[in-house]
Amino acid sequence: MNTRFDKVIAMKPLNVLMFSLLALLSVPAFAQTTVEDAWVRATVPGQPSTGAFMRITSSDDAKLLEAKSPVAKIVQIHQSKMENDVMSMQPVDFVPLPAGKPVAIEPEGYHVMLIDLVGQVKEGDDVPLTLVVENAKGVKESIELKAKARALNSMADHSKMH
Repeated sequence: MNTRFDKVIAMKPLNVLMFSLLALLSVPAFAQTTVEDAWVRATVPGQPSTGAFMRITSSDDAKLLEAKSPVAKIVQIHQSKMENDVMSMQPVDFVPLPAGKPVAIEPEGYHVMLIDLVGQVKEGDDVPLTLVVENAKGVKESIELKAKARALNSMADHSKMH
């Protein structure tokens, strides 16, 4: 028996497929933020603070708003800068992440300070970090990562930046 109802039922999988494809096409594209070469400077026993460093690239204009880690009671984003032959380090509200451009989070510029450490950070430790990034539309993204602790005299591999 070929009724109108049978035709609607027969078309239903096609309708579902078409609806699904249209739904996928209407989903807004979200910015993608990548983090490379994340590391933390190892400490000596009793040292109260250390820094975390990395390269961050966002596909769209965004900003790094915050960093968190269970290894420190206080985590702040700082910027070191030279003014009148004096190096200063101050907390900042955010780090701009221009679309498609790697931003170095390094000892000589923007960096993450891990303050009031809960214990020694030893070379080879995997230090958990959470970065909070906000895109130009105000949408926030949390990025979970592990930063390898490197020796006290270690510096980041900046060869990939050039």
